[in-house]
Amino acid sequence: MNLYVLEVSGEGCANCVTLLPVLKKLTAERGLGFERLELSAATHEAARRLKIERVPTVLLMDGDLEIARCAGYQPEEILGLWLDAKTEEYIRRKGEDL
Repeated sequence: MNLYVLEVSGEGCANCVTLLPVLKKLTAERGLGFERLELSAATHEAARRLKIERVPTVLLMDGDLEIARCAGYQPEEILGLWLDAKTEEYIRRKGEDL
């Protein structure tokens, strides 16, 4: 498993700027990787492939596989609970598939 969080943001998005340090903190505390994709003409195809409709969007990923999605700004406590629940659910499901 290669679990990481991908945060999709937009230039000039105040909620995205506010969310960035929160996500970095939460992923570090949980030992998850973190990547950021800022929307631009150069990243348009990646955003289309990920079906991004609004920013910020937070994706929990395992390699190229999307595990869970959360769109819009969420407070730190809610994001932490969401990350924990989705990560645990995915790990449990993966264990059942073995």
